[in-house]
Amino acid sequence: MRNILITVLAILCPLTAVAAAPSSQPAIVWEKWSDDLFDRAKKENRLVILDLEAVWCHWCHVMEETTYRDDAVRRLIGQKYIAVRVDQDSRPDLSNRYEDYGWPATIIFAPDGKELAKRQGYLRPLEMSSMLQAFIDDPTPGPSVQNRDGVQPSTTAALSRELRDKLIGQLKAAYDSKNAGWGTVHKFIDADVIEFCLASGDADLRKMARQTLTAAMKLIDPAWGGVYQYSTDGDWDHQHFEKIMSYQADDMRTYARASVAFHEPTFLKSAEAIHHFLQAFLTGPEGAFYTSQDADLVQGEHSSEYFAMGDADRRKRGVPVIDRHIYARENGWAIEALAVLYGVTGDEATLTEAKRAAEWIVAHRSLEDGGFRHGERDEAGPYLGDSLAMGRAFLALYSASAEDSYLAKAVAAATYIEKNFAMNDAGYATAAVHGSFPSQVQIDENVSLSRFANLLQAYTGKPEFRGMAERAMKYLASPQVAGRRAWAFGGILLADQELTVEPIHITIVGPKKDPIARSLFQTASSWPTGYKRVEWYDRGGKPLAKMDVEYPELSKPAAFFCTGTACSFPMFTVQKLEAKRDEVK
Repeated sequence: MRNILITVLAILCPLTAVAAAPSSQPAIVWEKWSDDLFDRAKKENRLVILDLEAVWCHWCHVMEETTYRDDAVRRLIGQKYIAVRVDQDSRPDLSNRYEDYGWPATIIFAPDGKELAKRQGYLRPLEMSSMLQAFIDDPTPGPSVQNRDGVQPSTTAALSRELRDKLIGQLKAAYDSKNAGWGTVHKFIDADVIEFCLASGDADLRKMARQTLTAAMKLIDPAWGGVYQYSTDGDWDHQHFEKIMSYQADDMRTYARASVAFHEPTFLKSAEAIHHFLQAFLTGPEGAFYTSQDADLVQGEHSSEYFAMGDADRRKRGVPVIDRHIYARENGWAIEALAVLYGVTGDEATLTEAKRAAEWIVAHRSLEDGGFRHGERDEAGPYLGDSLAMGRAFLALYSASAEDSYLAKAVAAATYIEKNFAMNDAGYATAAVHGSFPSQVQIDENVSLSRFANLLQAYTGKPEFRGMAERAMKYLASPQVAGRRAWAFGGILLADQELTVEPIHITIVGPKKDPIARSLFQTASSWPTGYKRVEWYDRGGKPLAKMDVEYPELSKPAAFFCTGTACSFPMFTVQKLEAKRDEVK
């Protein structure tokens, strides 16, 4: 999920928040979002204000300390509003709907649930009270509420040649040759963009990817490891210090693969630094992963001085709050990244971590028929993101371990997704209908789903998974979608490219107990692309995966590199397989 890629513009604003004076008005009574919210609002003739926040968000804390302690704001909310506060990480349905407006995002609704205003980022007390009063006086939708025309799906599961060329051209044109990376204000690693650059075969794009990864190492915490969410000011030197699981997982996976693609040891050190942070701060006692670490030591106070300190000095002052919610989605992201890191390093402890987290999620977050709930008790849901992230995690674990049970779980998760989230025309919804809101189709989830389902089809030979990939792609290939968000270009281009070619296919033939076969398999797992099919054919077993090649009887373990039309001669040594890996770009 990339709700965090579109971060609050207010975070960037050169303003200084001043704490509000003690209020004479009663504190705001924040309520939960519920399906009967608007029934109550109509009955009481009240407007609704939704404060959609993030636990780790600096400006959310500032807004709580200033705006929501202001006399006028409290008075107006108490008189005419139902106040609702939601942690966006806990509700992917609301987070995906309003990701362009936060965090914090402030949404005003009429009593019947009609949106009146959607505001982005920190609102000063006077801005807030003026807005609240304006909608009390005239509850007419404001200019921030625009009716977006429904998406007309593409008739084919592919980008047009014209649109594809246009997107690649825009991606190149948007590159910041001075500071590296994409984006004129925020700087962060977009994992899909980097992966597309590596997979494209374009020397200029590969150079851009390498420069970006090198510059982005400034976002890695030198004391604790882990990656900060982004930098502002159009460079990599103005870090914001929240550490969110989606970024930890994306960046760890990306740096690990790039270390092989570029033979760059510092990239592997970056991946390992992020891994260290997960171990030290975001791992629960039973092996599952927590969600995030706050940007602030003292909520509402910017922490640049604190994060400039070393470990010992930081700990003397305390440690920023850890969000200890355990979500299936966030764990799926982390498990997939750890499986990739294991493929590069061969460190069995890393694979054990990934398996342990997967076992915990299966035991505590499973739904019937192969799906997953978000948290311990979902207030809504199920959500697509949880089953999708876990499905991808299982496929990554199968690719890293050759244990058939993981492929079976990936198949079950995909089947559950098709049954519960498929839209009639194109795409997959974030969640089923809840209360007043219809299902939403989100770009990043459909990119991830198309890629997952297409690769799963390659592993299993089941055409229904190819159909899932094409359903998602018909949504993504619509010009209304593909041209909507520049930051989605990389993922859409990747999904489109992968639907046109077979994945890299490496098969190890030999007993699973044989150490040479194991070394060959681990080397195959280190291939620096997510679009690969890695299998281990032990003639003594019956692998679940589709075997569409008849491999010869050999006296010792060997690796075979196959394309859609041919396979290599057997490679009997790790050195031969590594040479083949380096040859294929």
